[in-house]
Amino acid sequence: MIFDFSNYDQLLPLVTNSLIAAGLLGLVGGLIGIFVMTRDMSFAVHGISELSFAGASVALLLGMDVVAGSIAGSLVAALIIGLLGSRAKDRNSIIAVLMPFGLGLGILALSLYPGRASNKFGLLTGQIVSVTGSSLEWLAGIAILVILVLGFIWRPLQFASLDPEVAEARGVKTGALSIIFLVLLGLAVAASVQVVGALLVLSLLVTPAAAALRVTSSPKLAPVLSVAFALTAAVGGIILALGGGLPISPYITSISFAIYLVCRLVAYVKKVRK
Repeated sequence: MIFDFSNYDQLLPLVTNSLIAAGLLGLVGGLIGIFVMTRDMSFAVHGISELSFAGASVALLLGMDVVAGSIAGSLVAALIIGLLGSRAKDRNSIIAVLMPFGLGLGILALSLYPGRASNKFGLLTGQIVSVTGSSLEWLAGIAILVILVLGFIWRPLQFASLDPEVAEARGVKTGALSIIFLVLLGLAVAASVQVVGALLVLSLLVTPAAAALRVTSSPKLAPVLSVAFALTAAVGGIILALGGGLPISPYITSISFAIYLVCRLVAYVKKVRK
């Protein structure tokens, strides 16, 4: 059998924290993913995730809090990209430099770590029971902070993302908004790494938003659909992982990819019918 849910009632309490974390990350990823897409920063998500992985790996090696290490790595990457990569061309080259450095540093730290192999593997691909009570508190705090700040800067950030030149001419501080957004993105990436792992963060922060923007261009409906898709992928992936015996990430990424394919098909059908 591919899936076995015979012990579902016994397994579900073990992943309560992971389900709550998945719900929070679905909400955060769905909202911030819209701006990742409109600002064409999908590559930045991957770059930040590699530094987040490096920070978490070094923290694991030193016996420190893994979540704190992940956050530190993400924020360092976000600030470097934000301060040095004001132009898209510069940003992409900086990310291309940071990615192999972060991945190499993380692999070095994990190779020196004498503990269980599952802890190492979980940082890359996620673990279904990796979210402890203290980790959940960190994740909840990050989610609340990101959502509150996003709500406060939503309109000017949306304006600056869609037409930065006009926004700057109208007095919007686009440079400061970019730094703030990248810091929020760094926090969101650090939180996502704890559930889906560093290699597959895009499945929560990019794919749901990309799918939503395939079927609507409405500034109100797109975030709603993006959040719905991200929640479906995150929570659904954990539920499937209970009966599948594999890490969380393959299920989350598969659901997310399937949603994207359906949205592309819907967009194609709508285009043909016009």
